[in-house]
Amino acid sequence: MSNFVFLIDANKTPMNPIHPAHARELMEQGKAAVFRMFPSTLIMKRIVDKIITYPLSLRIDLGSKFTGISLVNNRDEAIWGMELQHRGLAIKDALETRKAVRRSRRARHTRYRQARFLNRERPAGWLAPSLMHRILTVGTWVKRLIKYSPVAEIRQELVRFDLQKLENPEISGVEYQQGELLGYEVREYLLNKWDRKCSYCEIKGVPLQVEHVIPKAKGGSNRISNLCLACDKCNKKKGTLALKEFLSGKPQLLNKIQSQLKAPLKDAAAVNSTRWAFFDRLKLTGLPVSTGSGGLTKFNRTRLGLPKTDWLDAACVGVVDTLQVLTFKILSVKVTGHGCRRMTRIDKYGFPCTEAKQTFSHISTGDFVKATIQKNRKNVRAGTYTGRVKTPTPKGCEVVINGFRVAFSSMQDLKIIHHNDGFSYA
Repeated sequence: MSNFVFLIDANKTPMNPIHPAHARELMEQGKAAVFRMFPSTLIMKRIVDKIITYPLSLRIDLGSKFTGISLVNNRDEAIWGMELQHRGLAIKDALETRKAVRRSRRARHTRYRQARFLNRERPAGWLAPSLMHRILTVGTWVKRLIKYSPVAEIRQELVRFDLQKLENPEISGVEYQQGELLGYEVREYLLNKWDRKCSYCEIKGVPLQVEHVIPKAKGGSNRISNLCLACDKCNKKKGTLALKEFLSGKPQLLNKIQSQLKAPLKDAAAVNSTRWAFFDRLKLTGLPVSTGSGGLTKFNRTRLGLPKTDWLDAACVGVVDTLQVLTFKILSVKVTGHGCRRMTRIDKYGFPCTEAKQTFSHISTGDFVKATIQKNRKNVRAGTYTGRVKTPTPKGCEVVINGFRVAFSSMQDLKIIHHNDGFSYA
């Protein structure tokens, strides 16, 4: 079943999200109209006097590449889900390209201004653009969901791993150290740190066991810096041998494991700083914000028997007793940005290599349109399709339909249904 549909009255006051079948019924009866395509939102054609709503919980699992967002009602039912794909790597590559072009022009003495060295101070809480964009884009969706639905609380997976409890299990008592939750924290941390493969033979797709690098029989501890992952065969083969003795004939693998033992998770500091900055931004909404750890999220998801997805991870954030999933066709969103502000493309030396871009008022790149094709065309048959504008032309545009470019000489057979907002949807 698809996501529930958001509903607002004529004054744009949010009402309870409704079932897709109920939404179709309202439209067929002429009581509501489409207000927004993404997220799917209807607007009533009258003002509702007394709006009775149930509180919704907005739950967020902020990740480095994907962010999961879920809405759960007061009956512990997941009624709406979304997965947002970030473009942090694209931003980083663009900045690296810009830096290379500027250095090249400076080396060739063709730079348009002198290098400045008095602008290196960064304000408190500064984040790299590739990280800051995550906070801004997810914050945009938080505002949208609050605007179109009666959200009463927000939950965020604040820390991926509880590093203090991993390094010092006694920090919160023996009950936590010996409970099930600590095991989930340790295993999830090790799976990410060792790339879900055996540390010794690098095999994947097999059950992995927590391995003590310095055996407990020889004084090894349970600290996270003494743990790795091993398959059953390698674990039994190593036994109580020291690491240097076990890998005496493999010096490269020995050095790799020793360096990996000391290395933290990749991007751990950056991701943690992003999560805290996003947590501070969530508090500005004025709604109550609660948090949970990644280990607790996995514990909830495994206990409830749910598959591993970003949006279901979000639904399992915090204290979750029961959860019923009412939707599986969720909204998949990719951050595309609004394009480049340069009026022309440049070559590897920084010189323009194309003509200046044209701008049109009737349509823009990235707009979603409903296209009516009167006659069969190459690769596309006659009918009504939904596509996205690829290239605007003076009077029409090119639309991507089913993976093929279709040219329209005018706007007569096109209707804009959603303007470009920096995201692509599926």
